[in-house]
Amino acid sequence: MRSETRRIQMRTYIPIALRMGAAVLITALAGSRASCAPAAEVSDDFRQNCFSCHTIGGGRLTGPDLKDISKRRDGDWLLRWIQGPKKMIEAGDGDAVRLKDEFRGVVMPDISAMTPARAEKLIQLIAEESAKEKSPFKGLSLIDRPLLPSDAVAGRALFTGDVRLKNGAPPCISCHSIGGLGGVFGGGGLGPDLTEAVSRLGGDKALAAWLVSPASPVMRPVFQRRPIDASEVLPLTAYLKGAVAKERPTGAQARLPFLIIGIMSAMALLAAFDAMWGKRLRSVRRALVARNGSLEDRDE
Repeated sequence: MRSETRRIQMRTYIPIALRMGAAVLITALAGSRASCAPAAEVSDDFRQNCFSCHTIGGGRLTGPDLKDISKRRDGDWLLRWIQGPKKMIEAGDGDAVRLKDEFRGVVMPDISAMTPARAEKLIQLIAEESAKEKSPFKGLSLIDRPLLPSDAVAGRALFTGDVRLKNGAPPCISCHSIGGLGGVFGGGGLGPDLTEAVSRLGGDKALAAWLVSPASPVMRPVFQRRPIDASEVLPLTAYLKGAVAKERPTGAQARLPFLIIGIMSAMALLAAFDAMWGKRLRSVRRALVARNGSLEDRDE
């Protein structure tokens, strides 16, 4: 009798216990996913908006190393700086102005749609990553050997589009010009000339970081979807480093080929129009003149 009662109890309580255990497990998994999602979102935010100019423990790039930045700067100051660096410089904040002077006049661009809550999350992320022995945001190990002439040759082919970028991004020449490229046009004019990009950004490593995650408002949407592959960063860095400023005409001299070609193209186009339609128009005029003359004869 007792054994029968125990069997009934087991049939009753075991399914209930299994359901409760499954519910607890599902709740725990949902909680872990919910906690991981915001962390991943903040990491992506840092990678897209900060990592091209800053490392966490990897040294200076275009901007300062952010490791332990909360120990060097007041939290309220960091919060205001992340939300509006240009505004703080224009207001004459002493630390902001000194930072601008220290980094050769380079001003941190305002981040689109930045809010206090978003800025606090970035500060918290930097503090957490600073406590690690090696943060994934320490920086790139791409520039870990001397740049070779063969790297520059490969980089030139990528820059000009002779070799397509692996992820389908447009070639650099479509928007940028560079010294030593040669030819009549020498590159596009939508973006800045890249002849001295290495010195402007602060060295090979800073340039490589920029190529991995461009912070430009124009470049970011394009290269976020089609990033430059890691194997392409070193060749492009080598080619940009080897650009020679004196080989490239500047100012009015650089625009002269465009002007000459524009005038010659316009003249050729007008000549083509005349060849195609000139006789047709003269024949139409003759018919109109003849018709007009016959009408005058009738009137007389």
